[in-house]
Amino acid sequence: MKGVFLVLLVLFFSFGYGQQAEQVDYTKISAEIKTIPSEGKIIGTVSYTFNILKETDSIYLDAKNMKIIASALEGVKVEASKDKIWLLNSFETNREYTAFFTYEAFPKQTLYFTGNQVWTQGQGKYTSHWLPSIDDMNDKIEFDILVAAPRGETVIANGNLLSKKTVEDTTYWQYDMEHPMSNYLVAFAIGDFQKKELVSSSGVPIELYYEMQDSAKVEPTYRYSKEIFDFLEIEIGVPYPWKNYKQVPVRDFLYAGMENTTATIFSEAFVVDSVGFNDRNYVNVNAHELAHQWFGNLVTETEGIHHWLHEGFATYYALLAEKEIFGEDYYYWKLFQSAEQLQALSDEGKGETLLNPKASSLTFYEKGAWALHILKEQIGEKAFQTGVKNYLEKHRFKNVVTDDFLTEVRAASGQELIQFEADWLQQSAFKADQAYTSLIKSPFINSYFKLSVLRGLPLEEKKIQLITELSFPNDYNGQEAIYQLAEESISETFSFYIKGFESNNLFVRQAIALSLEIIPKELQMLYETLLDDASYVTQEAALYNLWLQFPEKRSTYLDKMAGVQGFQNKNIRQLWLVLALVDGNYRSDSSNEFELELKEYTSSDYSFEIRETGFGYVNELQLWDRNTLKNLVNASVHHTWRFRNYARGLLDQVLKKEEYKVLVLARMNTFSEKEQQYVNLKLEE
Repeated sequence: MKGVFLVLLVLFFSFGYGQQAEQVDYTKISAEIKTIPSEGKIIGTVSYTFNILKETDSIYLDAKNMKIIASALEGVKVEASKDKIWLLNSFETNREYTAFFTYEAFPKQTLYFTGNQVWTQGQGKYTSHWLPSIDDMNDKIEFDILVAAPRGETVIANGNLLSKKTVEDTTYWQYDMEHPMSNYLVAFAIGDFQKKELVSSSGVPIELYYEMQDSAKVEPTYRYSKEIFDFLEIEIGVPYPWKNYKQVPVRDFLYAGMENTTATIFSEAFVVDSVGFNDRNYVNVNAHELAHQWFGNLVTETEGIHHWLHEGFATYYALLAEKEIFGEDYYYWKLFQSAEQLQALSDEGKGETLLNPKASSLTFYEKGAWALHILKEQIGEKAFQTGVKNYLEKHRFKNVVTDDFLTEVRAASGQELIQFEADWLQQSAFKADQAYTSLIKSPFINSYFKLSVLRGLPLEEKKIQLITELSFPNDYNGQEAIYQLAEESISETFSFYIKGFESNNLFVRQAIALSLEIIPKELQMLYETLLDDASYVTQEAALYNLWLQFPEKRSTYLDKMAGVQGFQNKNIRQLWLVLALVDGNYRSDSSNEFELELKEYTSSDYSFEIRETGFGYVNELQLWDRNTLKNLVNASVHHTWRFRNYARGLLDQVLKKEEYKVLVLARMNTFSEKEQQYVNLKLEE
């Protein structure tokens, strides 16, 4: 009978109290959190302070599949349903109340246990999977969090660290937020982290976290962090709105980064050494997530139709920061690349308005950035900066719509902006004519366009231009010159490649590594120098091409690259293992060791980036066995959807072979319940 009563209660609440925002204003949430990684479980003791705006007998918190295990004996009564926790009382208008209870949950998303780390990712409105809260960007609340962690581990969370107290084997980290924020920005991370501390020119503490084994990578990973911070404060014109700023890389993160208030969590794939920095650095993501502390965190969209106010602004200001660091040519090159993508989308009839709440990331991020670039050109830098400053100051800690921004820009510029709105906010097609008119204001882009129109011309008609570009190359025109040689006879282009090698331009030489399919014997010695370039992209391509085309020197090449790991995904190490195995003659007494190492990289002991590379090679060499197949099944239920989909596609291929299917079935009793369910589903197809 009790079950029936609860069902009726939930139905009544769901239909009777849909307009909760008119009834209650949650002002503060204090939470004491303990995670139990071995069970994938969280236990929280929480208190909620709220003001009643309209007399009612019930209000709710969003809470996915949570169980109440204790509550205050007096005061507000608490009931849990499938996706809500209900607070029951005879609530009176204009009164402040406090509710207090303890809950437990086994979050299916937004709280993740990866290796020795625990971290959250509440993108959008999903914090309610681990913390009872309000899944609405418009409800801004002050969050204070105390997180319990094993002694010796570090906790990073929103706000200021007020205290750290150790009792036996547990340390309690108390963090305090002074200002309200949307619940999707609440976050914490637990792990074996160390930190490096900086201070911005304005006095804001900047904490840069890392794991001990990555201590040598701290400088290249976080390179320019202080410069980015100082630049954005000046460029935006509004002081950083919070007390401190923290950044922490975690394993198997779902995205590049997430701008939780004062505490950005980002993918450990961006943890690089000085060589990796040249190809794949954290600078753009660093600047993008920091810009969100103003655009998204200080002022927050009311709904998805205004999402460009977050992503377009963060993308644009990150570009400006990169322009400050890498120069104007880099800035215009990035704009040109995004314009090409947006134009291609538009030409396919798939262009999207910036005010489409279901638009793609390309639209929100890149078209949004382009809209701001064009707007600044139209109204002038001074009016643009004034408009942005007034917009942020007027709406700080509040929710905004697009017209809130436009109102301030109109006032600052004295322009109505009717045509701008029509072209850049309301029109789905990309305004390529305006974009390219803007781009050709850059002398570099002008020169690039003149070079690119030579594609398709006979080599004889463009020799002088190509030789000129390779004699005095920049990163972009030099690469373009090399790529234009790809379809030509090597006998005709030999001297051009000599120029490219001798340019000592990292990216011109990289273009040679990526595009020169047949290496003439006469270029072998020059090509071998690519193995020493400060680029893991170049080294990987050069190692493979040299190994393939000059078998008599395979041992020399493998010996030279034996200790190189490459990027975080161990791209060069894994390629090295494959080449050593395929060679057959290279250190044959260690072939079993090499094979075991390669197979080990598919296990859950490693990040999904390492595992995906490993699975690709294991499949290519058909090294499947009981363990690698078990690892593949495990990957097929991974929380990172791109990796999960990759693994599922690969598992579909593998299960077509009877011998592999037998091996999978033989391991069924070692699979988790979730893994068993997925395998059974595949076998039933």
